[in-house]
Amino acid sequence: MKAGKIVAGILVLIAVVAFLSVIIVKEVNQAIILQFGDPKRIIMKPGLNFKIPFIQNVVYLDKRILNLDTPPEEVIASDQKRLIVDAFARFQIVDPLKFYISVGDERVARSRLSTIINSRIRNVLGQEELQTLLSQDRSKQMSLIKDGVNNEAQNFGINIVDVRIKRADLPTANSDAIYRRMQTEREREAKEFRAKGAEMAVTITSTADKEVTVILADAQKQSEIMKGEGDGERNKIFAEAFGKDPEFFAFYRSMQAYGKAFNAGETSMILSPDSEFFKFFGNINPDIKQ
Repeated sequence: MKAGKIVAGILVLIAVVAFLSVIIVKEVNQAIILQFGDPKRIIMKPGLNFKIPFIQNVVYLDKRILNLDTPPEEVIASDQKRLIVDAFARFQIVDPLKFYISVGDERVARSRLSTIINSRIRNVLGQEELQTLLSQDRSKQMSLIKDGVNNEAQNFGINIVDVRIKRADLPTANSDAIYRRMQTEREREAKEFRAKGAEMAVTITSTADKEVTVILADAQKQSEIMKGEGDGERNKIFAEAFGKDPEFFAFYRSMQAYGKAFNAGETSMILSPDSEFFKFFGNINPDIKQ
């Protein structure tokens, strides 16, 4: 019974030692075998590996491309214009041993890289004018920033894949001032447009009124001409009719005169019975002889 317990204890010890001796490196990781804090072996390939238990330990490092967001940094351009720059970078640990010796872990590496990137951004962008930083030529400056950061990052066993500016804004005070200036400019342009519109409206209205007056005058002129031509034609017809039958013409004109004179029905006229005006009424007084 006692021997069985000893054997069981030995088996458990062997299992624990075997468990502590085995390390599994994943595809996304790379490992450093340390012995009392000193690096002894670098494992770059994924798979099953072994170490000395209780004496050696393992540090795993990510070998994927990692993202780094740097804190916004205020940059003063060469024309003394201020700009808030928010950048990000992508990096990869390419030398695990150098990385472990220089920075130790990823947290420290991120802090060091942020400082280097912001310093490089200030140096490069500070030599350019604000207009250049906001134009398409900014890609040239980004290449300079990336190369400069990469030169320093290589000392940590890190390769900088890319550095980009996510956002470049003016400080709040400058933004407010520019916004107010833009607002004032837009209001001035709006007033100019309204004034030009009002001027054009007056011009169009005046032109239209003038054209209406000319059209009415031409129409009145044509009307008078046509009326005169009609009156002339009528008088011509009357003259021809009078020449053919003077008595009928005199009778027709007298009937027109009667119609106008007695149109209201209450017309009172004092005329001599033998007046020429009544000659077509016959003898209206039987006591008067023709």
